[in-house]
Amino acid sequence: QLQASGGGLVQAGGSLRLSCATSISILSINYMGWYRQAPGKQREWVAHISRTSGTSYADSVKGRFAISRDNAKNTVYLQMNSLKPEDTAVYYCNAVRGTVADWGQGTQVTVSS
Repeated sequence: QLQASGGGLVQAGGSLRLSCATSISILSINYMGWYRQAPGKQREWVAHISRTSGTSYADSVKGRFAISRDNAKNTVYLQMNSLKPEDTAVYYCNAVRGTVADWGQGTQVTVSS
């Protein structure tokens, strides 16, 4: 199971850090990532981190967001800086083990202008 937290309301230009804790060893997971879904839009990929800590980002967040992991805590983080109103969405964490993908519950991020 995945437990996401850390969402909230922030002004444009502000920062938030999302956390996603897994109930299993994070070392057994190939990729962990974050997706988001804004009202009326499809869910979109934001970033992911591999078991070997390789990272990848959507162009819309590159340079502003940073994904990281703490293996001892079985937790992945998404540090979001320079937030924009268009970052407003429900953020979901995702874990891929082989052909199995698990999803956490969403956490709301609202960026006011």
